Amino acid sequence: MMLPRRRFLSLAAGAVAAPAMSRIAKAQSYPARPVRLIIGYTPGGSADLTSRLMAQWLSERLGQQFLVESRPGAGTNLATEAVVNAPPDGYTLLLVAPANAINATLYEKLNHNFLRDIAPVAGINRFPNVMEVNPSVPAKTVPEFIAYAKANPGKLNMASSGPGSTIHVSGELFKMMTGINMVHVPYRGGAPALTDMIAGQVQVMFDNLPTSIEYVRAGRLRPLAVTGTTRSKLLPDIPTVADFVPGYEASAWYGIGAPKNTPAELINKLNTTINAILAEPVVKERFDSMGATLITGSAAEFGKYVAEETEKWAKVVKFSGAKPD
Repeated sequence: MMLPRRRFLSLAAGAVAAPAMSRIAKAQSYPARPVRLIIGYTPGGSADLTSRLMAQWLSERLGQQFLVESRPGAGTNLATEAVVNAPPDGYTLLLVAPANAINATLYEKLNHNFLRDIAPVAGINRFPNVMEVNPSVPAKTVPEFIAYAKANPGKLNMASSGPGSTIHVSGELFKMMTGINMVHVPYRGGAPALTDMIAGQVQVMFDNLPTSIEYVRAGRLRPLAVTGTTRSKLLPDIPTVADFVPGYEASAWYGIGAPKNTPAELINKLNTTINAILAEPVVKERFDSMGATLITGSAAEFGKYVAEETEKWAKVVKFSGAKPD
């Protein structure tokens, strides 16, 4: 039996609308159970602290537990692949970090393509690094350091928490833009690198500001500059590297990602919620106290930021010749 055209179009429209209504209903009821936020770092650093604060605030806002799950290893690739292979239902999220942008070039072969396989959800914050030296180094400013390094090529040892870390590539970017020669000394983590920095075994480091700030304040390390675009509230008297090396910028930053094909309605709900959290004065004050600035905006804007960081660090990794451990 032939259906009248009007009746057919009505049924067709209903068939299209039903899945959309179903997706909207799921978004409205999301989350209906606990959500995992997977991070590729060990507890204690800025990534861990950022993720735990955000998980707490999301739990309070959305009425379900957001549980931080630490899966360190393979330069954060284990955590990333766990999320890439998770169901795209909003219940497994990733703390996105600079390692994701750097690893795209650092590793010759990966089981994932980050920009393709992880959907951006929202940015959270950005931390500058601090360019610091052991007090035995005679330079007290960035220009003096550059002059000293050029007069002593290859004699300065630059510590990092490992090949391809933000600490490492921040220093390599400085080398690339200034033409100086420093010897990279990688460590298995920032803590042993700082220990040798204080002891004078290595002379310069571009460390994450939150982990070095107490040593700087105690006078055990000398800060020359911060690596962000503006001065840090934690070190208001210290200039930026860009004041002397125009265009220089390097930061540790964090955001949230989800498996590709996660419904747009869920991503939009998370993005809206995270931006609402970041707009609260108490949240801004908390991150201010850590020396962080906020990254707000749409999921697409965060995706653009990650893509730009991936392109930027690809050039630095190629310049340095860095290889993963």
